[in-house]
Amino acid sequence: MDQILAIRPFVPAKDFDASKRFYRALGFALTHEDESIAILKLGSFSFILQNFYVKEFAENCMIQLLVRDVDSWWQKAKPSELVDQFSVNAPREPALQSWGMKVGFIFDPSGVLWHVAEVPF
Repeated sequence: MDQILAIRPFVPAKDFDASKRFYRALGFALTHEDESIAILKLGSFSFILQNFYVKEFAENCMIQLLVRDVDSWWQKAKPSELVDQFSVNAPREPALQSWGMKVGFIFDPSGVLWHVAEVPF
Protein backbone atom coordinates (compact mmCIF):
# COMPACT_ATOMS: atom_id res chain seq x y z
CA MET A 1 0.00 0.00 0.00
CA ASP A 2 2.87 2.40 0.63
CA GLN A 3 3.60 2.37 -3.11
CA ILE A 4 0.42 4.28 -3.98
CA LEU A 5 1.10 7.85 -5.03
CA ALA A 6 -2.27 9.01 -6.38
CA ILE A 7 -5.66 8.03 -7.73
CA ARG A 8 -6.52 9.99 -10.86
CA PRO A 9 -9.92 9.77 -12.53
CA PHE A 10 -10.34 9.98 -16.28
CA VAL A 11 -12.87 12.75 -16.99
CA PRO A 12 -14.70 12.90 -20.34
CA ALA A 13 -14.62 15.93 -22.62
CA LYS A 14 -17.23 16.65 -25.27
CA ASP A 15 -15.18 19.57 -26.60
CA PHE A 16 -11.60 18.83 -25.55
CA ASP A 17 -10.25 22.36 -26.13
CA ALA A 18 -13.17 24.06 -24.35
CA SER A 19 -12.81 21.72 -21.38
CA LYS A 20 -9.08 22.44 -21.09
CA ARG A 21 -9.79 26.18 -21.13
CA PHE A 22 -12.60 25.75 -18.56
CA TYR A 23 -10.39 23.92 -16.08
CA ARG A 24 -7.54 26.38 -16.54
CA ALA A 25 -9.98 29.21 -15.84
CA LEU A 26 -10.88 27.44 -12.57
CA GLY A 27 -7.22 27.47 -11.57
CA PHE A 28 -5.99 24.07 -12.76
CA ALA A 29 -2.53 23.90 -14.34
CA LEU A 30 -2.12 21.94 -17.56
CA THR A 31 0.91 19.68 -17.00
CA HIS A 32 0.67 17.46 -20.09
CA GLU A 33 -1.38 17.33 -23.24
CA ASP A 34 -1.54 15.44 -26.48
CA GLU A 35 -4.39 14.68 -28.88
CA SER A 36 -6.07 12.18 -26.53
CA ILE A 37 -5.46 13.34 -22.95
CA ALA A 38 -4.60 16.34 -20.83
CA ILE A 39 -3.37 16.16 -17.25
CA LEU A 40 -4.75 18.97 -15.11
CA LYS A 41 -3.35 19.69 -11.66
CA LEU A 42 -4.58 21.72 -8.71
CA GLY A 43 -2.18 21.79 -5.78
CA SER A 44 -0.80 18.29 -5.37
CA PHE A 45 -3.83 16.62 -6.98
CA SER A 46 -4.61 15.94 -10.62
CA PHE A 47 -6.97 14.25 -13.03
CA ILE A 48 -6.80 13.14 -16.64
CA LEU A 49 -9.10 14.86 -19.10
CA GLN A 50 -9.78 12.56 -22.02
CA ASN A 51 -10.70 13.52 -25.54
CA PHE A 52 -13.60 11.09 -25.36
CA TYR A 53 -17.29 11.61 -24.66
CA VAL A 54 -20.33 9.47 -23.93
CA LYS A 55 -23.27 11.67 -22.94
CA GLU A 56 -24.75 9.25 -20.40
CA PHE A 57 -21.42 8.77 -18.67
CA ALA A 58 -20.47 12.46 -18.64
CA GLU A 59 -23.82 13.56 -17.24
CA ASN A 60 -23.59 10.94 -14.48
CA CYS A 61 -19.92 11.56 -13.66
CA MET A 62 -19.33 13.34 -10.34
CA ILE A 63 -16.08 14.32 -8.68
CA GLN A 64 -15.61 15.61 -5.15
CA LEU A 65 -12.97 18.28 -4.55
CA LEU A 66 -12.30 18.65 -0.82
CA VAL A 67 -11.04 22.04 0.35
CA ARG A 68 -10.36 23.55 3.78
CA ASP A 69 -12.61 26.59 3.25
CA VAL A 70 -15.19 26.26 0.47
CA ASP A 71 -16.29 29.92 0.65
CA SER A 72 -12.72 31.14 0.22
CA TRP A 73 -12.06 28.71 -2.66
CA TRP A 74 -15.35 29.73 -4.30
CA GLN A 75 -14.48 33.45 -4.14
CA LYS A 76 -11.05 32.83 -5.66
CA ALA A 77 -12.22 30.44 -8.41
CA LYS A 78 -15.32 32.51 -9.35
CA PRO A 79 -17.21 29.65 -11.08
CA SER A 80 -20.23 31.87 -11.78
CA GLU A 81 -18.07 33.90 -14.21
CA LEU A 82 -17.64 30.81 -16.40
CA VAL A 83 -21.34 30.31 -17.22
CA ASP A 84 -21.51 32.62 -20.26
CA GLN A 85 -17.96 31.99 -21.42
CA PHE A 86 -18.37 28.20 -21.56
CA SER A 87 -22.17 27.78 -21.85
CA VAL A 88 -22.29 25.66 -18.70
CA ASN A 89 -25.11 25.26 -16.19
CA ALA A 90 -25.01 27.85 -13.42
CA PRO A 91 -23.07 26.68 -10.37
CA ARG A 92 -24.84 26.31 -7.06
CA GLU A 93 -23.26 28.35 -4.26
CA PRO A 94 -21.87 26.48 -1.25
CA ALA A 95 -24.51 25.44 1.27
CA LEU A 96 -24.72 22.99 4.15
CA GLN A 97 -26.03 19.65 2.90
CA SER A 98 -28.11 17.13 4.83
CA TRP A 99 -25.08 14.83 5.12
CA GLY A 100 -23.19 17.49 7.11
CA MET A 101 -20.80 18.97 4.56
CA LYS A 102 -20.86 22.45 3.06
CA VAL A 103 -20.82 21.93 -0.72
CA GLY A 104 -20.90 24.05 -3.86
CA PHE A 105 -21.70 22.47 -7.23
CA ILE A 106 -20.00 23.24 -10.56
CA PHE A 107 -20.87 21.79 -13.98
CA ASP A 108 -18.14 21.49 -16.60
CA PRO A 109 -18.75 21.91 -20.37
CA SER A 110 -19.47 18.18 -20.76
CA GLY A 111 -21.96 17.97 -17.89
CA VAL A 112 -19.58 16.52 -15.29
CA LEU A 113 -20.68 17.65 -11.81
CA TRP A 114 -18.00 18.75 -9.36
CA HIS A 115 -18.83 18.78 -5.64
CA VAL A 116 -16.55 21.36 -4.04
CA ALA A 117 -16.82 20.43 -0.38
CA GLU A 118 -15.41 21.73 2.85
CA VAL A 119 -13.86 19.16 5.13
CA PRO A 120 -15.90 19.14 8.35
CA PHE A 121 -13.92 19.53 11.57
